Amino acid sequence: MSAVIPLEHFYEWTPTQTLTKPTGKLPTMYDLPFEHPEDALDTFHIQQPKLLSETFVPPAYPAERRFVATDLYLYYDPDHTAWYKRPDWFAAVGVPHLYQGELRYSYVMWQEKVKPLIIVELLSVDTEAEDFGRTKRKPRRPPTKWEVYEQILKVPYYAVFSRRTNHFQLFQLTSGSYQEVSLPEKRFFLPEIQLGLGVWKGTYDEVDYQWLRWYDATGKWIPTAMELAVKERHRATQAEQRATQAEQRAEQLAAKLRELGIDPGAL
Repeated sequence: MSAVIPLEHFYEWTPTQTLTKPTGKLPTMYDLPFEHPEDALDTFHIQQPKLLSETFVPPAYPAERRFVATDLYLYYDPDHTAWYKRPDWFAAVGVPHLYQGELRYSYVMWQEKVKPLIIVELLSVDTEAEDFGRTKRKPRRPPTKWEVYEQILKVPYYAVFSRRTNHFQLFQLTSGSYQEVSLPEKRFFLPEIQLGLGVWKGTYDEVDYQWLRWYDATGKWIPTAMELAVKERHRATQAEQRATQAEQRAEQLAAKLRELGIDPGAL
């Protein structure tokens, strides 16, 4: 019987042959530059990644063995350590939530060595062309977002979602390039992690909207913390009601027994 190979091993990352950083200490997430930390985000770009993170619960990967991030600097080239991308949201499995016991400042590929399993970009007018790989790399400039995800990191799944049209598109890395997957039901199941990603219409953070959300192998949406709390309160209320009803029935029975001259306590 062959040994089971952990999923994250299939997504280990090694630089391409063109990346030939001389031996020596590479900068870490503590040394790399951070630009525009005050960039403003609209509420959708805050709430949508939050929902993705809350519902990303692959059954084989407990919290300490998965990592999700929103708008985090992703460094990918040890030859050009100032180059980075900032995905709206991404997830990696087999990666600890903390790095060496601390929260990350960034995700540095030559430290982590495990590529993201999936990257999600939320369309905006300014980034739409690059999100779909329609921009060309400029001379002496970093590669485009599409080039990094597809050719350098080779991220297995790349999703794009538009808040304006609620259009969900997913690209799967096939034979070295992204191929768009047909999504007639606006859903796609990732067998590697036994989770699916799809468009859900409902209320999240008190906003009724259409959102990207994860679902389980049975097709049920993964519940949020608030939904679990509401469900638990409902269960507790029902249990209390059943206990009250049982007590009332017992009191009614005792009253009837006393009417018949029978002491309920003697039974």
